[in-house]
Amino acid sequence: MRLFVAATPPAEQLQALDAVIGERDELLRWVPMQQWHLTLVFCGDVEAAVVPELRERLARGAARTPSFEVGLAGAGSFPKQASRARVLWAGLGGDVQTLTRLAERCAAAARRSGIAVEDRPFRPHLTLARARRDTVDVRPHLQRLSSYAGEPWRIDAIRLVQSTLGAQVRHETLAEFPLAEGAPS
Repeated sequence: MRLFVAATPPAEQLQALDAVIGERDELLRWVPMQQWHLTLVFCGDVEAAVVPELRERLARGAARTPSFEVGLAGAGSFPKQASRARVLWAGLGGDVQTLTRLAERCAAAARRSGIAVEDRPFRPHLTLARARRDTVDVRPHLQRLSSYAGEPWRIDAIRLVQSTLGAQVRHETLAEFPLAEGAPS
């Protein structure tokens, strides 16, 4: 099964960002708004026998992390050269340091469960679209989104999600793990 660990912004934050995006470029394959999330760690294909241990380790990591606030802010592309982008994404502001620590805990939980996750720095973002072919010039989108700053929201849980690929990508939450109570918002 193909798994990832994510945090999901509230619907009203997603709708506000969606309204700013405006017209969709046909050269991009847009991720449906109901699938927007912040990937903390991508586990890839995982044997079902590993999932119970992964769930246990994710629960422990989440319980050690206080809830915190972030907000969608700005935008960017992968690679950074926007005229030749493969991915268009929305950025994050707020307590990105705690978000990064949480992502590191999730990656450690996966590794300790025997899952080979990529060993690269966490880049907090929400993927909006991918190039249909090779690369796309996303500068017009970045111009529109660069000054975007959504309302902050509290991340108080993470989810273990199974992704099923096909003509219609499906995401199914397998488990949700509450974070420790943080400072009041």
